[in-house]
Amino acid sequence: MNIPKTLLDGYKQFQDTQLAGQAALYRQLAEGQNPKIMLIGCADSRVDPSTIFSAAPGQLFTVRNVANLTPPYEENGGYHGTSAAIEFAVQFLKVEHIVVMGHGQCGGIAASLAAANSRPTGKFIAPWVDMIAETRDAVLAENPGASPEKLQNALEFAAIRHSLRNLQSFPFIESAIAEKRLQLHGAWFAIASGELHWLGVDNQFEKIS
Repeated sequence: MNIPKTLLDGYKQFQDTQLAGQAALYRQLAEGQNPKIMLIGCADSRVDPSTIFSAAPGQLFTVRNVANLTPPYEENGGYHGTSAAIEFAVQFLKVEHIVVMGHGQCGGIAASLAAANSRPTGKFIAPWVDMIAETRDAVLAENPGASPEKLQNALEFAAIRHSLRNLQSFPFIESAIAEKRLQLHGAWFAIASGELHWLGVDNQFEKIS
């Protein structure tokens, strides 16, 4: 079998350690899943939600995409992978929390900023990050003369807020929030320091100590 060695070694380690110690849990999970939290994260290989939150199998229902973006509610047109995951989590799994988690040095956010300067971003990446074009333009207008690093960071935060607004455009999410069955959260992870920042009721991000 042509399995990359990294994956094969990791699987063997999983069998010898995690699976051996959690056999009962995996048998239970085979009967179904009941996570209370959905996490919408970035596809970036450096930001693994299960690692960051020390989550056991079955605890997080996770969807990951470029720049951890949530599209607005749309009934027609295109493929809706992220929207389908959101619908399944809320309507069928009845999750109680949805967390949109961004991170530092996000390539998708950098692509959005590059698009503002007409630099190439990729055939499929460009229309995806165009979802936050208005938010990006607002960040640029609010930060004239700012350094690339500051703009990157500001848009990473703003994109999380943007995705949270888009989540509220889904009728079933709006209903679940009104019935106090669901809460929405924003988070941002600093790769270099390993620090997590959480979006507070004042709509500002604060480092978790």
